[in-house]
Amino acid sequence: MGLHYNIPANIKDYENPKRETEEDIAVLEREDEVYKLILWNDDINTFDYVIEALIEICGHTLEQAEQCTMLVHYKGKCTVKTGDLEKLKPMHEKLLARSLTSEIV
Repeated sequence: MGLHYNIPANIKDYENPKRETEEDIAVLEREDEVYKLILWNDDINTFDYVIEALIEICGHTLEQAEQCTMLVHYKGKCTVKTGDLEKLKPMHEKLLARSLTSEIV
């Protein structure tokens, strides 16, 4: 169980590091555009109502929806989905239409 190091075979690899290409930079920029859909606790909606909404709107499994609902209840909020804005905005609007409090950050 010794330590293993990934040492380049050629010392020139240390002297001339590879530059990022425009494609690499574009991928990094896209990764930076990850948004979060956050569901907030309220004193109005039942657990079953929230669970049903998460399953229907966010595509959660029953277990995922139950866990998120418990987190919302005990922690005050939960990130229920992540992704790009185009994906999350319709979900956010549907949650609001069901009188659930959500935001995209």
